[in-house]
Amino acid sequence: MKIEQVAWDNRDAVALRGRQRVEIAERYGTPDSEPGVPPSEADIAVFFVAHEDDGSAVGCGGLRALGAGVGEIKRMYVAPASRGTGVAARVLVALEDWARDQGWSRLRLETGDAQPDAVRFYTRSGYGPIPRFGHYADSDNSLCFVRPL
Repeated sequence: MKIEQVAWDNRDAVALRGRQRVEIAERYGTPDSEPGVPPSEADIAVFFVAHEDDGSAVGCGGLRALGAGVGEIKRMYVAPASRGTGVAARVLVALEDWARDQGWSRLRLETGDAQPDAVRFYTRSGYGPIPRFGHYADSDNSLCFVRPL
């Protein structure tokens, strides 16, 4: 498996984010459950894609800079057939390593109450619950987490 930094508009990155948005829409029953400002090329500091040895793109994730050494994990996604194989953990390590290299001290994230698999993953990865922050403060479905780096 190879984890590589790619441009926001990379074909595989766009396809994986599209698949993630379809899955989220199915889980929440609405095409737009994003409580905050959707990530974009303009505000994502880095984006990674995981490729299997055969070149197929199976996972992704990015970081948004929040300022003061804090970043936000955005668009973490692993294709269903690759879940439980370590893809998410490898993408998360790439994000955390990149953030540390930038001198960031913490990563935050928001996930939703219809994503217990994400909550388990982040909790196992050392992220602890925090009060909802920013655009998520008034979102009853939002669950927020942080991890010091």
